[in-house]
Amino acid sequence: MNFLSIFVIIPLLTLFALYFARNRKQINLIAATGATLLLILSGVLTYLYLNERAMGNDSLMLFRADMLWYAPFNIYYSVGVDGVSVAMLILTSIIMFTGVFASWRIDPLPKEFFLWFFLLSSGVYGFFITIDLFSMFMFYEIALIPMYLLIGIWGTGRKEYSAMKLTLMLMGGSALLLLSILGIYYFSGGDTMNLLEIAQRHIPIEAQRYLFPLTFMGFGVLGALFPFHTWSPDGHASAPTAVSMLHAGVLMKLGGYGAFRVAIYLMPEAAHEQAWIFLILTGISVIYGAFSAVVQTDLKYINAYSSVSHCGLVLFAILMLNETAMTGAVMQMLSHGLMTALFFALIGMIYGRTHTRLITEMGGLMKIIPFLGVSYVIAGLASLGLPGLSGFVAEMTIFVGAFQESGTLQRILTIVAVTSIVITAVYILRVVGKILFGKVQNPQHETLSDATWWERTSVVTLIIAIVALGSLPLWISDMIQNSIMPIVGKLMAAL
Repeated sequence: MNFLSIFVIIPLLTLFALYFARNRKQINLIAATGATLLLILSGVLTYLYLNERAMGNDSLMLFRADMLWYAPFNIYYSVGVDGVSVAMLILTSIIMFTGVFASWRIDPLPKEFFLWFFLLSSGVYGFFITIDLFSMFMFYEIALIPMYLLIGIWGTGRKEYSAMKLTLMLMGGSALLLLSILGIYYFSGGDTMNLLEIAQRHIPIEAQRYLFPLTFMGFGVLGALFPFHTWSPDGHASAPTAVSMLHAGVLMKLGGYGAFRVAIYLMPEAAHEQAWIFLILTGISVIYGAFSAVVQTDLKYINAYSSVSHCGLVLFAILMLNETAMTGAVMQMLSHGLMTALFFALIGMIYGRTHTRLITEMGGLMKIIPFLGVSYVIAGLASLGLPGLSGFVAEMTIFVGAFQESGTLQRILTIVAVTSIVITAVYILRVVGKILFGKVQNPQHETLSDATWWERTSVVTLIIAIVALGSLPLWISDMIQNSIMPIVGKLMAAL
């Protein structure tokens, strides 16, 4: 038994308890209890991690545990965390907690919904704590498969089409990952799948040249890498509120985390050679996603294309291959996860009252539902990078790191990427102006009720996290930066 394994065990125990629930009250209580325990556990882990580092423990991974799983291929259940992993676990726990309260009145089949929701979360937690490539791939699949049912059953609009499109495209990325993992295993000696052990060896550059693109594209599909991003807008638009929150807020971060942890760390020579190719693709994602959001009229599609742009910034920063930009990439994962979860939560709450997501059919909502209106403005300000909120810290760190690179292509692409800030301001301010201010477009909206206590719990938690990250970023940026140093060291040695 290992402390980190509790993150996987609690969702599974919650599944077991949900099986015996007999009414909605019991279902909600069990789901809220499981999510609260995970949130508390992430806080305890953060305290223990920072305390270990303060006491001088400089191990690459803390709270290590290894258990032989499959001897013929030397596969272990190996877990451990560094600062980046801890940051991702904090993010996941916050989104899980708020997602449960956002789904307080989910219908139909609330028990089955939470069963699949917690199964998905166990895969996400397992992915972030494991340091064995096979185990990482297994948890990756556990995190992806429930999405088909969660969207196909509880979604809206073209939910069957969106669920199938998402599943097929992400399974295609998984096929690339499986090939790359087998290649990494073979060319690193064929006797271990432990990430840290492989990092101490040298994969031949000839093998790296085709394993790196397989790995980066495999994870990049989930990270909305152009042109493999097309599943994202349809999937987010059709998913129920909590699933959109978890998918955009956490699941897409598996792509950036995997690209950083596996592709860059294990194949630094190929990363230096081929980064320019993927920099161009991620630059397209950033600008294309922002411009696409401008022309949308559906609130969920606006936020979905915005996620393509912001997640493109994550991969863009990782490919700069320097300490500052990579720190910014992880900060952006945290920032985007929180603010996009807040956006999707608010959109779901507004849709539940107005029964429309079209901005042309809404207006004047600020004076009718002021709590939801003010919260939407805060989410918008975080997205366009207002100082004091999480978006500003993350994007500034990325662009400062990107400008450190002296290459002409990097400088040009950075200038292009910076323009996304202006485009983001355009569609955020446009939406806020249309749906919250002006005349009420539909007289029936004048009788709408404001947020309930469970909705306020979800929204306030996310706002507090966004303000905390934007106002007090130093402790978490230091934690991330210290964990990035070994990867940066390998990149420097590969020059």
